[in-house]
Amino acid sequence: MSTEDHPAPRSLAEALRARDDTSLAALLRSRPDLITPVPTDLTQLATRAGTRASVVRALERLDRFALQTAEALAVAGDPASYDELLGLMAGADRDPTVAAALPGALSVLRERALVWGADDRLRLVRTARELLVPSPQHPSPTGLGPTVQEVTAGMSPGRIQEIVAAAGLASTHDAVSAAAALTALFTDRTRMDELLGQAPADSLDVLDRLVWGPPYGQVTADPAARLRWLLDRGLLLPTAPGTVVLPREVALHLRAGRAHRAPEPVPPAVEAAAAPHAPAVVDATAAGQAYTALATVEELLKDWDEGGPAVLRAGGLSVRDLKRTAVALDVSEPVAAFWVELAYAAGLLAADGEADERYAATPAYDEWLERPPAERWARLAEAWLSATRTSGVVGGRDAKERTLSALGPGLDRSAAPEVRHRVLTLLAGLPEGAAPSATAVLARLRWERPLRGRSGGTSHASEAESGAEDLRSRLAQWTLSEAEMLGVTGRGALSAHGRALLGAAEPKAAVDGGSPGPGDKLPFPHHRPAPLEPLSPTEQAVASAAAARLLAPLLPEPLDHVLLQADLTAVAPGPLQRPLADTLDVLADVESKGGATVYRFTPGSVRRALDAGRTASDLHAFLATHSRTPVPQPLAYLIDDVARRHGHLRVGAASAYVRCDDDALLNEIVADKRAAGLRLRRLAPTVLAAQADPATLLEGLRAMGYAPAAESAEGDVLIARAHAHRTPPRTAPEPVPDGPPVPDATLLLAAIRAIRAGDLASTAPLKPTSTAAPFTGGELPRTSSAETLATVQAAVLTGEAVWIGYVNAEGAASQRVIAPVRVEGGFVTAYDHTADEVRTYPLHRITGVAELADEQR
Repeated sequence: MSTEDHPAPRSLAEALRARDDTSLAALLRSRPDLITPVPTDLTQLATRAGTRASVVRALERLDRFALQTAEALAVAGDPASYDELLGLMAGADRDPTVAAALPGALSVLRERALVWGADDRLRLVRTARELLVPSPQHPSPTGLGPTVQEVTAGMSPGRIQEIVAAAGLASTHDAVSAAAALTALFTDRTRMDELLGQAPADSLDVLDRLVWGPPYGQVTADPAARLRWLLDRGLLLPTAPGTVVLPREVALHLRAGRAHRAPEPVPPAVEAAAAPHAPAVVDATAAGQAYTALATVEELLKDWDEGGPAVLRAGGLSVRDLKRTAVALDVSEPVAAFWVELAYAAGLLAADGEADERYAATPAYDEWLERPPAERWARLAEAWLSATRTSGVVGGRDAKERTLSALGPGLDRSAAPEVRHRVLTLLAGLPEGAAPSATAVLARLRWERPLRGRSGGTSHASEAESGAEDLRSRLAQWTLSEAEMLGVTGRGALSAHGRALLGAAEPKAAVDGGSPGPGDKLPFPHHRPAPLEPLSPTEQAVASAAAARLLAPLLPEPLDHVLLQADLTAVAPGPLQRPLADTLDVLADVESKGGATVYRFTPGSVRRALDAGRTASDLHAFLATHSRTPVPQPLAYLIDDVARRHGHLRVGAASAYVRCDDDALLNEIVADKRAAGLRLRRLAPTVLAAQADPATLLEGLRAMGYAPAAESAEGDVLIARAHAHRTPPRTAPEPVPDGPPVPDATLLLAAIRAIRAGDLASTAPLKPTSTAAPFTGGELPRTSSAETLATVQAAVLTGEAVWIGYVNAEGAASQRVIAPVRVEGGFVTAYDHTADEVRTYPLHRITGVAELADEQR
């Protein structure tokens, strides 16, 4: 592209106007905030691209080398040439690695509209320059200070002339030319070498301490000789009483022209920390973790089935309830917070919304339980990937010094999904079975987003929370540990189903159980890398289904039997089928968990089964059917003994009463000192009344060793149904977006078409008219109703396009380029180039009309 055909742009708007649609689409995709809402034209797009909020967001999404390139442009001339930029980045020796990477970094800055102009006139967007230029309040990462021109702007002319003379330069007539002479000296390598060759060694030591920054130092009213030599020659310049600075030009000479001490053109490699594990071992380990994850979530929600912990007034779980949950799950409190938040993110638990609000399972939990195990895991993993709620911050404090609680407000960190996806993508880039070190992953993430360290979350993130480590690094560390707990990784390496979850490879062998042959076509390329950006909801659903297919063969098959033992225990050698597990959970208590689960039968657990409506014969038949060993005699005796006494006593509402056909048993209860708290009194030989309510009376008698049964007002035994409490239907919490979503192809096409059309309407040359009111670009044309009608009718006959001003029913004004087709009944029907469709406009809403110049038709 020659400059003769396309003159150099004079503004960012002109530079954007020269772009093709593909280049504009790349800009809008990398900076989606620019089309929220869609700009009316390219001038408005350029204005929005230069706003502080948008520029800060764009800078935060630069990698370290692209950011270093922008920082170098901020300390270069305005405009700067490519050769000047290359010197600042690659130094006088032109580091070949930096020189090779610089065009790519500059291309990124141009694509994102942070830099514009040809290679001989590169301009950093003004707002970006203001953000990156060195200042005493905001030192630059380059370590450079202000220029000679900037420092000497407030100095007295006499002092500047003294410096010029001491540096061996001819005196000038004014301070501006004196500063220019000093600048010319400091940027002339030969003369600077001669000047520094005369410097005392201890003066050079002072420069060495300041050269890479910070460039400021303190001096006394009577500086030492080594400092006086530098001050007299302008190699150090005063900025305030007692403060001196190393001018930018001097520092660049001492650095051999480099703006950065250590340019980083190449991202740190993410390598395996040790020898790779066999992929089969990784997949098996991850599958075991996935099974444990399912069991943990089920155990958590089963424990909350009849109503979980109360909701705090400010929302969330209390510290005490989190501790109880951790003890019940046999995990640490941070891990318990992770499982609680994961179940919440998946929509499996929520607050019930009652007056005495408590947490409980949702109806979606029952649907989730009916799915195959692999699909249940895929739902958890998918919810984890996209969730912005971050359990790692539980226990910390927000900006108002309030403690952050599990399930409470303030846990959203909008950068979390991006970081999770990026960490797993880095793992997917390693050979199968390879596990990276956390240090290597963190180093890579810091290179990719150096400015997003202490941001990327919601406004709830506090400085105290950031601490020594940035939020992005902590999110990455949490991702590595959570992925291992969830079974996405195994032994630190990404599993096959973890790769599929990202939209990467799905080997055919794992889908249909066979090995791919030479002629087999794999459904995905076996080593296809994971996408760099998170998947869309539709794509993620497909990837989750693929992950479930890969995981399913690796999970243990549910068993339909247990092993009964003589010590009143039952051993489940693996996961149990759902009906068997549910019944056994009621009939027995879990004593230990692991590869095999041990259940213990007690009088209380048997009574619980009888309360749930089972009979002794039902329990005997159940155990005989599902045990691979004979039913031990002690267990049969236990069931019969509890069943014989179960329901012998009846409790109902008086406040409460106890009735029993055996008056001797009632006499025994009344005489028992432990019954004093129940305040029992005899109403009849077979009936006792109590001051306590029925539930308290039931618990009290059971604590005394009896087995009462509750009865209804009609005298029927009440059956206690387990697992009855559910919340009303609840939706899973919506992730908090990290800015506007990346637009899809359809939206990009429509946005670019609208921007182009609006730009045509605002910049099209117009024919001068003698009767129309004068107007300039950006104003709506103003013509009389008669002239508007005549011009539009003429355009219908000639088929030419015209420029109109239009005010819609809401009062919003716009400029449009239309090609009128028909005028009748006070309406004009035309093809609207701005909207790219045929529309009808009321003539009374058209403020004016103007013909386009001939070259624009």
